[in-house]
Amino acid sequence: MNSSPQESITVHSSVSTAIEHKGHLSRSLLFAEIASLSYYDEVVVRPVAASMGLPGCEFFERDGAQAYVLWNDFDCVVACRGTEPGEWNDIRADANAVSVVTETLGKVHKGFNDEVNDIWPLLEKALAGNERALWFCGHSLGGAMATICAGRCFLSEVVNTPRALFTYGSPRVGDRQFVNFVKLDHTRWVNNNDIVTRVPPPWMGFRHGGVEHYLDSTGRLRRVHGLTRTMDRVRGFLLGLLRFRVDHFSDHSIDRYVENILAELRLSEG
Repeated sequence: MNSSPQESITVHSSVSTAIEHKGHLSRSLLFAEIASLSYYDEVVVRPVAASMGLPGCEFFERDGAQAYVLWNDFDCVVACRGTEPGEWNDIRADANAVSVVTETLGKVHKGFNDEVNDIWPLLEKALAGNERALWFCGHSLGGAMATICAGRCFLSEVVNTPRALFTYGSPRVGDRQFVNFVKLDHTRWVNNNDIVTRVPPPWMGFRHGGVEHYLDSTGRLRRVHGLTRTMDRVRGFLLGLLRFRVDHFSDHSIDRYVENILAELRLSEG
């Protein structure tokens, strides 16, 4: 995990009342920044989260699967940590695309499910008595894990079912039956050419869930489909080459998600 000093982390979100009182873009930015925080060590996360209005902080880890639970008087947020380059456990989880039966209905990606199997007993125990509004978020592998965890809440000892799920650069997690079973308010952010959002492929039976929020090649929130999206992806790829980067990978960075959502929020506020 990242052990950069606290001073190097800049956050723009804070909560002083219930999260549900925030607008959708403000919530999206908050959870994107929390997802970004999940990549850091607890000694870094704890003071930053407190400065955001979430003084409660507990870190969970088992066999490489990691997640944070952050809370205040109103809300409880579970942030699952995403893929870290060089971490074999994460790479193995991403690569293992065999479908397996899950605790909920339908089938899910075996690698993602194995990660959740490692950490879910710890999270379920921690959340069993929680009476605050419950939220899940995550980036990349963390988004996939958060999706499965949120679904398991409906068949567990967790008192409060999740209020909503926010994912960023998440791969496809399960089949159509799984997606249809998890009736959850799910905001799924996709940044232009982010390659992770395109795997595993649909021909293997995997489907996306939730409501897609697509950030185009200029970082703007747009609803584009078909040929229009294809052309926008080509434009993003060419712009990436001009900046000496491969857009399919650079667009996956959680920092890019935070930057673009922040810009969109500022534009909406005038």
